[in-house]
Amino acid sequence: MSSVTVELELPQDWKRFQMHAALKARLSSLLDEQDKTGKLRKAEREEAQALTERADFLALMKLRAERAKRNQQ
Repeated sequence: MSSVTVELELPQDWKRFQMHAALKARLSSLLDEQDKTGKLRKAEREEAQALTERADFLALMKLRAERAKRNQQ
């Protein structure tokens, strides 16, 4: 695997790196449906996967922003 380092300026509101409430609700709904029935349709699985990847990415960005902010102080 290769890696790339990108330097970005953090926005003042970097703590807001999170999914919109509507997307969180949709992911929760899909996961609840999967727990209840044990399955999702293909389109629903793909949607849940994409939303999970977005949530993971945003969580990672928030953690990295917090670390960068700490290192600047």
